[in-house]
Amino acid sequence: MRDIITLPGIGGSGEAHWQSRWEASDSRMRRFSPSNWDEPDLEDWVAALDRAVAQSKVEPVLVAHSLSCLLVAHWSWRGRYRASGALLVAPPDPSSPAFPSEAAGFADPPATTLPFASLVIASNDDPFGSLNYARTSANGWGSEFMEIGARGHINGTSGLGDWPQGRAALADLEARLR
Repeated sequence: MRDIITLPGIGGSGEAHWQSRWEASDSRMRRFSPSNWDEPDLEDWVAALDRAVAQSKVEPVLVAHSLSCLLVAHWSWRGRYRASGALLVAPPDPSSPAFPSEAAGFADPPATTLPFASLVIASNDDPFGSLNYARTSANGWGSEFMEIGARGHINGTSGLGDWPQGRAALADLEARLR
C-alpha cells in the first residue's frame, strides 16, 4: 500500500478539518511538516515536502488543501523525489483579494502538466478561489476536475465531517494508480 501525505494550507488543518479526521482514521496518512504553518515560505515548504516524500518506500499519494495545491505544482518540478498522484482540493487564486499576502511566494505556480495523475476538487462558492480559477488550474496541470457545489473553502468550517465524497475520490484516484 502506498503512503498518503497530507498537505494542509496556511495554519495547518484543525481537528474539524477533513484532513485531520482522515489522518486519525488511516494509518497510511501522515502530515508533512514545514517550519512554519502561519508564515509559509515556498522554499521551506518544498524542502519539507521533499523530506516527507523521501520517507516513503514507494511514490506516495499527496492530498493537498488550499495553499498546498500551489505547493504541489511548484514542488513537482523542483523536488528531488516524485509522487504517484495528487488530490488537490480548493486551490486558492493568488490574484484574489482574499489571497494571504504572507503566501505571495506561492503565486505563479507552473501551469504545465504535472508528472503524475491528479484530481482538482473545487467548490462553486470558495472565497479564496473561483471555480473558473480551479478549472483553469486543473487544465494547466493536466488534472481531472470535480466540482462539488457550494461547499465554501472545503475546510473545517464547511461542515463536511469525514467528507466521504472526498474519500471516495481519493480511493478512485488510488485505484487508477495501480
